Amino acid sequence: MTKVFVGMSGGVDSSLAAALLVEQGYDVIGVYMKNWSQDLPGMKCPWAEDLADAKRVAVKLGIDFRVFDFEREYRDQVVQYMIDEYKLGHTPNPDIMCNQEVKFKLFLDASLDQGADMIATGHYAKTSDGNLLKATDENKDQTYFLYRVTKEALEKTLFPLGDMTKQQVRKEAAARSLVTAGKKESMGVCFVGQVGMKEFLGQYVETQPGDIVDKQSGDKIGRHDGAIFYTLGQRHGLDLGGGLPYYVVGKDMERNEVYVSRNINDDNIWRQTIELQNIHWIDESSERPRDVQVRIRHRAALVDAVIEGNTLTLADKQRAITSGQSAVIYSGNKCLGGGVVV
Repeated sequence: MTKVFVGMSGGVDSSLAAALLVEQGYDVIGVYMKNWSQDLPGMKCPWAEDLADAKRVAVKLGIDFRVFDFEREYRDQVVQYMIDEYKLGHTPNPDIMCNQEVKFKLFLDASLDQGADMIATGHYAKTSDGNLLKATDENKDQTYFLYRVTKEALEKTLFPLGDMTKQQVRKEAAARSLVTAGKKESMGVCFVGQVGMKEFLGQYVETQPGDIVDKQSGDKIGRHDGAIFYTLGQRHGLDLGGGLPYYVVGKDMERNEVYVSRNINDDNIWRQTIELQNIHWIDESSERPRDVQVRIRHRAALVDAVIEGNTLTLADKQRAITSGQSAVIYSGNKCLGGGVVV
């Protein structure tokens, strides 16, 4: 019997993933990854409740349950990476780094060391022969966050929810009386629950107020509480008064200035050519097409593009492509890999 260690976060997706694998005849062991337990001012970290929910589901399913403590590695490899990138004025994606370094490296290795044949998670994605394929539910598809996982890891991974919608998952979880069936999704920082990025970064990065500058006139038209908190194309949270909205079109981290414009067509917001660094190909050995599709953020529409070396040329200009975010590359239903925007 194939032994599968399932990452159980205490949410409905991973709970149903575990239940489906039990029903499919696998020898299932549930694992809670303890990645973060620190409370923040005004925000209690939900890890203890999540752990309790994961345990309850494991008991309901009659499976063994373990806790893997990755808190130190998580802080070093995911949280510190995120903080360092924001300090540089970039817009990183910690979920992508979490998948690369924790779920499909640390968790996989620890599971294999403890006798697992495979691992599984509640991601909305599919895998076949080490290839990463889009989920049936395009709205929930999470391959964007998984593009840095290796072919070798994918060959050892099951995604039981790949053909399901979120509505189906909740319905099936309720039908099995899983305690997490109606649990809300966490929409905040990936590892801290409902706390926002600004509140989180404020605990770790020293920021200074600075000027918001109108790019066209050069006038100082407002104040910000730290350039680190602003991202290209941002419109909300500028507090600059009435009239046409302003958009962030740039920032200078050394001068601690944020530059804005009322021109939605400002060249700084729209890009057609993207330079990538730290490119990762899921299958290093296969020949890759020149004509591809690209997703520049989760749930963004796929855009036709041509890739030559480290350069992506998009069929149409796209808005608010920001240094530090990921451009993920597809060919049809297959996720080929991607890179970090320079």
